Amino acid sequence: MKIAVIGGTGLIGKKLVNRLSAAGHAVLAASPATGVNTITGEGLEEALNKADTVVDVTNPPFFKGESAMEFFETSGHNLLAAAAKAPVKHYLVLSIVGTERLQQSDYFQAKQAQENLVCQSGIPYTIVHSTQFFEFVGAIARAGVEGENYRIPKAFIQPIAADDLVNELAAIVVDKPANGMVEVAGPQKFRMDELVRQYLAGIQDERMVIADAGAAYFGAVLNDASLIPGEGARLGTTRFEEWISQPENQRLYK
Repeated sequence: MKIAVIGGTGLIGKKLVNRLSAAGHAVLAASPATGVNTITGEGLEEALNKADTVVDVTNPPFFKGESAMEFFETSGHNLLAAAAKAPVKHYLVLSIVGTERLQQSDYFQAKQAQENLVCQSGIPYTIVHSTQFFEFVGAIARAGVEGENYRIPKAFIQPIAADDLVNELAAIVVDKPANGMVEVAGPQKFRMDELVRQYLAGIQDERMVIADAGAAYFGAVLNDASLIPGEGARLGTTRFEEWISQPENQRLYK
């Protein structure tokens, strides 16, 4: 199977390229670093030529305002046009659990626009809704910095290790298109403030975490269902305390 991974040199993309290549697939890692630009269209037709499957794991350089919307709309239009010309038999896009529930956020509005383009394209597709990565917990904490402390939402979160997500993506990629949404999450549910405390303890940061139900999460106010998958989600196996105990993972935050 010939697979083009768009965003194939990023955190998830690079791991997915390696995983699929090890399984014997012909995989192209497409990104600006390899001469493929989804905004300008440079290299897109060549990258997708005769591809059976496209996996879009791209993200904009900025998560706020019009820049995120412009990125996903422009990138989506260009990618889908090239995919239709190929023609691609399965178009998979990585999105986020709770996207449709958090439309007060600029970023989640942009992700919803991306998903809508895929659904309306006529190309067989799968939208994978993943919970946040363990690797993203540091960014969640930094977004809540308030003076010498952290102010963090109290809502539930069910994060997943990037390696576990990649294992699930690798299985979904070679399956039939769902023409719908598949949810992927980690094995544990936490209050977000509790998770940040575990993360800070793991990296020996002694600053205080203040739990605040009204604290915004990247522009959105959460409730207990906002970031949690429904029944039937595919679950990873790696527990956060195991993951954060590994020195190479602690170094991600330092």
